[in-house]
Amino acid sequence: MIRVSVYDPGTQESSCGGVELIATWKRSADSIIWLDIEGESDDKARSLLGDFGIHKLAIEDALRPRHPPKLERFEKFLFILLRGLDADTEGMDFGVIQLSLFIGERFLMSRHAKASVSANWLYDEIQRDGKLMGAGPGALALHVSNRLSRRYLEILLELEPRLDEIEEEMFQRPDDTLLSELTRYKSRLRKLTRIANYHEQIALRLRDHKDVLIGETFQHEIVDLYEQIERTQSLSSLYYQISIDLTDGYLGMSSHQLNRVMQILTIITVIFVPLTFLAGIYGMNFQNMPELATGSGYFVVIGVMFIVAVFQVLYFRRKRWI
Repeated sequence: MIRVSVYDPGTQESSCGGVELIATWKRSADSIIWLDIEGESDDKARSLLGDFGIHKLAIEDALRPRHPPKLERFEKFLFILLRGLDADTEGMDFGVIQLSLFIGERFLMSRHAKASVSANWLYDEIQRDGKLMGAGPGALALHVSNRLSRRYLEILLELEPRLDEIEEEMFQRPDDTLLSELTRYKSRLRKLTRIANYHEQIALRLRDHKDVLIGETFQHEIVDLYEQIERTQSLSSLYYQISIDLTDGYLGMSSHQLNRVMQILTIITVIFVPLTFLAGIYGMNFQNMPELATGSGYFVVIGVMFIVAVFQVLYFRRKRWI
């Protein structure tokens, strides 16, 4: 799918449609265009990007299925490669897509293999308010980037109460499903932290090295972008550490419970060892056993066994082993 929006400064209105609007943009010397490429073939994407003078190395990076987020300045455009959440993302069970942004003096081009919630949001905003594109391609790119980074922050904020619930459940009804859930969170949070680190480097470069294609008037938007990414990075690192602590706590509690069970079983075994010893002696089938002829022998042995068992229980309680 290819979506095109063209802004006419004279009328201060935007037209939305398909590739036919590219010709309209070319006929005007001061109009602004946003070309969004979603899910098209690599050859089609190369052709469209090449028509706008995009460097072939930047095109190759944009078409790769996996590439670390980056910011690179070319002679006539600024290339920003971001990693966003896909449209099917729900909570921490997220998927990611590559979102490539090419910012020129009069154009913004975006390319993504799957549907992008951030790009869809911007397209809907332009349809509602045609003057939004008047701020320029750099402003549009910042809108998309801010929306993309905000989605990461939203799923992290949704995770916080769940971690609190897991901590309560660990003490009330510990279960292996909690350990499985925490393990999944650790894997996702580690991935989020890595993505946020890449994005933070991009935001830092935008903040500290002002680019004419972005414009100094959008410094506040850049700072806001950096703060969102920095908060995402710090929260993902914090929640990752919390998940580790909860996992260690769960394993520690499980180990403690196992030790208690083993302690009780060992004490029971120790109590019955002397009793089994006495029962073994008097269970032997020798004819010359004087105690067998004693009328009260059975009761004496039972009494001795009882006293031995009680003595051991009292001793273990005094040592606080039970």
